[in-house]
Amino acid sequence: MRHIVSILLQNEAGALSQVAGLFSTRGYNIESLSVAPTEDPLLSRLTLVTIGSDQVIQQINKQLFKLIDVVNIADMTMGDHIERELILLKVSLHDGNDGAVRDLIKAEGARVLDDTPANFTVELTGTGARVDDFIDQLRGHADILAVVRSGPMAISRGETVLSATL
Repeated sequence: MRHIVSILLQNEAGALSQVAGLFSTRGYNIESLSVAPTEDPLLSRLTLVTIGSDQVIQQINKQLFKLIDVVNIADMTMGDHIERELILLKVSLHDGNDGAVRDLIKAEGARVLDDTPANFTVELTGTGARVDDFIDQLRGHADILAVVRSGPMAISRGETVLSATL
């Protein structure tokens, strides 16, 4: 099963390396990884996607908690959450498809960041499935030249907040 794990860790040199090293040494794969400072400049939020059974993820979380820089962990997929991914696409338009591509972009709520007569750079934010569908639809009207994806990020719904207090 796919899991989105949100980790609060101390914003210090080497903290990310420790998390990645734990995955590497135990043979776990990281599908995507995003790290950025939080509202507290002393903490960063690391969001990673990995594949494994609930038991494997529980074991990973136990091992992560042993790392000195890890403050708190939440498996976002175990609760109600909002998930988004950012994608930037550079496409080469098929002849005469400028209008169709613009219509698709508008219908999906995407944005054109850069356009020339033959190429577009497009931005879209949505769930991974929505991003995948958008790429598939776009392929009918353009050649995909480059894809840059953030990987999923997630936050819990409602009042629940992953915080430094356990």
